[in-house]
Amino acid sequence: MLFKRRDSESMAERVRVHLWPRRSWGRSSRYVAYRLRRLKATPHAIALGFAVGAFWAVTPFFGVHVALAVAIAWFLGGSMVAAVFGTFMGNPLTYPLFWYTTYEMGTLMLGSEAERPVDLPAAFTEGSLAQLWPIIIPMSLGAIPIGLAVAALCYVVVKPIVEAYQDRRRREREIREREVLGTQ
Repeated sequence: MLFKRRDSESMAERVRVHLWPRRSWGRSSRYVAYRLRRLKATPHAIALGFAVGAFWAVTPFFGVHVALAVAIAWFLGGSMVAAVFGTFMGNPLTYPLFWYTTYEMGTLMLGSEAERPVDLPAAFTEGSLAQLWPIIIPMSLGAIPIGLAVAALCYVVVKPIVEAYQDRRRREREIREREVLGTQ
C-alpha cells in the first residue's frame, strides 16, 4: 500500500475536490500547464491535442468530452494526453459561458428564437429527451464555430509555449552534458 490513502475519501469529498480544488484554481492551472509542457511529443501534436480537447469542451455533450477528444486527437495525430488536458477548458466556471454562447449562436444560425422555455429539472427527472431537443440542437450547431474559434486560439497559444519550453530544456540538457564531459 505504498501510495494509497490511509483513509479513503468519501464520494462527496471527491465531488467537492473536482468542483473546487483543495489548494486553489491557480495551483491546479499551473499543474496542468506544467504537465502539458512536459509531454514527450512534438509541439504541433501537443497543441493539436489540446485544441481538440478545448473544442469538445465547448460542445453540449457533457460526459463524453474526454472520450470524443481522445478519439479525434488519435485520428488527427495529436497528443491524446494533451486532448484530455484540453477538455479542462470546460469547467464549472466556463460551462455557463459556453452553454449560453453556443445556444445563442445556434439560434442565430437557425434563424429562430426559443419557442418556449424548457423545464430542465423536469426534463432530466422524467428522462424526456423530447424536452431537451429544443436546446441540444441549437447548442450543438452553435458549438461548431465557437469551438473552432476556441480551438484555434488554444493552438496558437499552446504551440509557441511548448516550443520555447522544449528548446530551453534541450539547451539546458546540452549544457549539462558538456559540463559532464568537460569534467572527465
